[in-house]
Amino acid sequence: MNEMRAPNVGLSEPTTLHPSVRDTAGSKKIALLRVLGPGHVWALGVGIVLVGEFMGWNFAVGKGGPVAALTACWLAGILYTCVAMIDSEITSTVAAAGGQYAQAKHIIGPLAAFNVGLYLVMAYTMLEVSNAIVTGDLIEAFATNAGLEGAVDKRAFMVLTVVGLAFLNYRGVLATLTLNLVITAAAFAAIVVLFVAAQPWAPGAVLKHGDLLGGLPYGSLGILAAMHFGLWFYLGIEGTTQAAEEVRSPARALPLGTMAGMMTLLIAATITWYVCTGLMPWEYLGQAVTPLYDAARLTGNRWLETALFLGTLFATIASANGCINDASRAWFAMGRDRYMPVWFGAVHPTYRTPYRAIVFFAPIAIVFAVSTPLDQTITLSILSGLLGYTLMALSIIVFRRKWPLGVIPRGYVHPLHPLPALILLTLCTTTYVAVFLGYGTQLMAMTAFYIFASVWFVLHRYKYVRRGDQFTMPWPKPRGY
Repeated sequence: MNEMRAPNVGLSEPTTLHPSVRDTAGSKKIALLRVLGPGHVWALGVGIVLVGEFMGWNFAVGKGGPVAALTACWLAGILYTCVAMIDSEITSTVAAAGGQYAQAKHIIGPLAAFNVGLYLVMAYTMLEVSNAIVTGDLIEAFATNAGLEGAVDKRAFMVLTVVGLAFLNYRGVLATLTLNLVITAAAFAAIVVLFVAAQPWAPGAVLKHGDLLGGLPYGSLGILAAMHFGLWFYLGIEGTTQAAEEVRSPARALPLGTMAGMMTLLIAATITWYVCTGLMPWEYLGQAVTPLYDAARLTGNRWLETALFLGTLFATIASANGCINDASRAWFAMGRDRYMPVWFGAVHPTYRTPYRAIVFFAPIAIVFAVSTPLDQTITLSILSGLLGYTLMALSIIVFRRKWPLGVIPRGYVHPLHPLPALILLTLCTTTYVAVFLGYGTQLMAMTAFYIFASVWFVLHRYKYVRRGDQFTMPWPKPRGY
């Protein structure tokens, strides 16, 4: 393999480029495979997010009560609908691995792209960790209910989840996301089965909303506080963009899969809230680890309990599976562009996956899973996602100004611009305040981490970046250039 060094740069990184990064004389280029369709995009987005219906969202009930949680659910739904519309327009135009990272480097600049890449990696890795934690807790709870208390070590299942799914991702994206398609559909079906079994057409027969639903125990401040975990219903739907370089028709598959996924999640979130608040006192629901599984147990139906055990297990596995896919694509794209060591920008010659990026994050996820509380990992994921959404709102405004409609082809044009961007900024700001109320220390720590990382990038890493090579879209010069 020929060695290539960065031209016109003060210092070049002493490393050999993988052929996936650049063609060399006499070498064969190895690229990611374009094998995915709209169904796989839907499975990636919903597969990552649907676990939010099985765990995590209910902490919003503890923050403000059931009515506040429902309000936060719908406000977060508006936020993520804006995210999905903005994402669909930009990604159908910038169809490259890395998703929002690729968008930021083309539209805003290197420092913003570096930070967005870190946001993505942190958000998906912490979401993967949360899934591993819940998988272990769920299996331990099921074993205890079956009379096998003490026979299961949940940490072993946390490790097994991370390692097994990392191996699956290592072997190929088509099998990975086809599995997600199947088990995500099964998990969604479990939610529908529970909804039907709860007999919503007969109020009071199973669901006791009249007895269990209260007002706002903490007043309007509770609605604000509930926004923190309200995002968990939908966090990760933007991950559909990470498959941009591996779908057969980005202009069609990405908007269709993303928007269909968002509609699926809105339905699932509302059903989940309705069933759980009708079966459990809000004081218990607000701290449950597996609320839908607990709801099924309270019905007294053993078959329903088993169905929701499997549904919760499938949801956590699908989410962790998608998170590994997305985090590795973002890290791979940063390595390919030299924002991180180019060693990470390698594609496996047989399986055509970013295998080094996949393997790199497995031990990191395991360490967090066995040592960090669930609410902390959820908060770290939400905060990183929020920072990314804030920059996304700014990106679409800059994008429309630099390349107005009609200047470059777009696979999808989101309506009512700039209203979705302004709504997104407003809801993000509100959620920052909500997070600060309960997790101010984590918010300050994350902010400090990203500031220090930015300084490191500017002072050390930027000299390795090839500015000209990272712009892959055949666009005209932006307006005002």
